[in-house]
Amino acid sequence: MRSASDLTARARIRDAALARFGTDGIAGTSVRAVAADAGVSPALVVHHFGSKEGLRQACDDYVLDSIRSGGEASVEALDEILQAATPVRRYLARALLDDTPAAGALFAEIVERTEAWLATGEEEGWVRASADARARAVTYVSWLLAPLVLGDQVGRLLGGDPAETATAVRGARAGLEMLTHGLFADDRWLKAFTDINERTRP
Repeated sequence: MRSASDLTARARIRDAALARFGTDGIAGTSVRAVAADAGVSPALVVHHFGSKEGLRQACDDYVLDSIRSGGEASVEALDEILQAATPVRRYLARALLDDTPAAGALFAEIVERTEAWLATGEEEGWVRASADARARAVTYVSWLLAPLVLGDQVGRLLGGDPAETATAVRGARAGLEMLTHGLFADDRWLKAFTDINERTRP
């Protein structure tokens, strides 16, 4: 059985890795740098995680678990991203850019839960019906996660880091305002893309 101090050291190393990987990426991060950030020796990092790959996997698992802890409703899962510590959001953004297996699994899981959540909303009357429920769920999740991936560009225009909660919530609220009240006053663009979709469908 691990001692309390051992578990604390492991968590401290993982948190240092989350921050370092999120800033410098996996390739740009060394075990020595993570050890220095955590205030431990490189040997202790290897003792706990085996290698940098093992450390990366631990970070992936931690982020996945933190999102899954939101429960069945996808709105809660997505809220976990907004409320999570800034290093976790930065790590997630880097993972999505690097297209890690864990990031792919996370995206797919959130889409599945979102599709079910929206279907429940249709049944209960607080979500409008869709002609393509799958595409709706994928697009909805993509819109909410995009500011993390486009962090520098979004930050310059909104005047704040989208990995920080205040900017993340500001962007999410603007998106939800459009989704709730609508953006266009008529259906000209919907008709145009519906026609294109019907002509190009396999």
